Amino acid sequence: MSTTPGAARPARRERGRRAAPAGDSTPELSEAILAATAVLLETRQFGDLSVGEILTAAEVSRGSFYFYFGSKHDVLAELVRRAVAQGHQAAGPWLANPADKATALRAGITAGARLWQAEAPILRAIVENWRTEPRLTDLWLDQIQSFTDVTVARIAADPDATETLVGRDIAAVASSLTWLGEQLYYLAATGTPPFDDEDVLIDTLLHIWTSSLYGKPSGSFGHSR
Repeated sequence: MSTTPGAARPARRERGRRAAPAGDSTPELSEAILAATAVLLETRQFGDLSVGEILTAAEVSRGSFYFYFGSKHDVLAELVRRAVAQGHQAAGPWLANPADKATALRAGITAGARLWQAEAPILRAIVENWRTEPRLTDLWLDQIQSFTDVTVARIAADPDATETLVGRDIAAVASSLTWLGEQLYYLAATGTPPFDDEDVLIDTLLHIWTSSLYGKPSGSFGHSR
């Protein structure tokens, strides 16, 4: 992802959680559940994954699971928050109003692409399932909106971008760029040509961002890789 977010809505304690058995509620158990789910997602579709399989892989009791998580959807939501939090730092150079905007954008896009590759099972799962469950829907829309919000703020503070976008709906442009990034990163993470080629992915997104925000392709900035 190519922008850093504003604050997302805090996680809610979901119905269905209950007290864990005595002596069986340590943070290590929560981490074991998250780690086991992440590993399972490398070979399993989230929709086919059961809580029982997570319990077996994590070697924790059902009581421990429901002490920390209301459902498998809550586990995925926490994994997604952690994965996306890493990407939130990617746009730091561009948000800092750099002299070389194309270089800063390239750095953020590259960091986003590599994050999606590193966290591919988790991020594929949320893209494929966010419409299937209200909590996941809220979570993913919040994350996408947070990226859009900081893009809007950055555009508003950038005279070059505001001049290019005069008369345009800046929020709509920012949202389009955010959702486009999500889809192209997803295609790359699923090995879909031509975006399975990292250079093609990065060059394409950079061209679209610089053309949209500055009215010229990235090569016009005098940047060379």
